[in-house]
Amino acid sequence: MSDVLHDALTAVLVLAGALMCFAAGVGLLRFPDVFSRIHASTKPQIFGLMAIVTDVAVNNFTVGTVTLIVAIVLFQALTAPMAAHLVGRAAYGTQHLHPELLIVDELAGRGAPGSPGAASGPQAPPA
Repeated sequence: MSDVLHDALTAVLVLAGALMCFAAGVGLLRFPDVFSRIHASTKPQIFGLMAIVTDVAVNNFTVGTVTLIVAIVLFQALTAPMAAHLVGRAAYGTQHLHPELLIVDELAGRGAPGSPGAASGPQAPPA
């Protein structure tokens, strides 16, 4: 690959990764509630990471580097959505949300921790 093409590809990948990570940071600061912030922090962050590590693979293409990059992206793609889900459930359970921003409240009355229909403790079965 020519040096000009290689440098252009590097610049595009690093710029794309930086813009995605910047968008995640701006979303964390600007969005009004926990659920919007979670969405803004997980999706662009993963895509930004993928762009950056793809650039690392392009610049240093070895079996060890590619293996490490695949592991990084895989673990990040698996753990970020799960962590965001748990943060969202905790925010819902502690009422750290703006109910007027919810279009559909699928957890209302289903016994989610802290929801109006949640059980307050162990209860005896109906007689």
